[in-house]
Amino acid sequence: MSDQLKIKLSIANRVYPLTIAPNQEEGLRKAAKKIENMINQFEQNYSVRDKQDVLAMCALQFASQVEQKGIDNAQINDEVQGKLKSLNDLLALHLVS
Repeated sequence: MSDQLKIKLSIANRVYPLTIAPNQEEGLRKAAKKIENMINQFEQNYSVRDKQDVLAMCALQFASQVEQKGIDNAQINDEVQGKLKSLNDLLALHLVS
């Protein structure tokens, strides 16, 4: 436990004390900053006064980005597999002849 780091992150005007591995600090701080920026954008662009609503919209936005990346990666993987199969078939054809 001595290699753990204690940090405080501020999100939506609340402070969250965390005990983390040192290699997690940068990612957590960047994530907290992205959340804060997104909160500010939602509050400026929409007349949302309830922090819970703003945080729910942030969560939805982040979750949809993760899901979309998964969908995009699956499509890319399918394309790559198709191209590899075509190359393999072409090589097999030339090796036989």
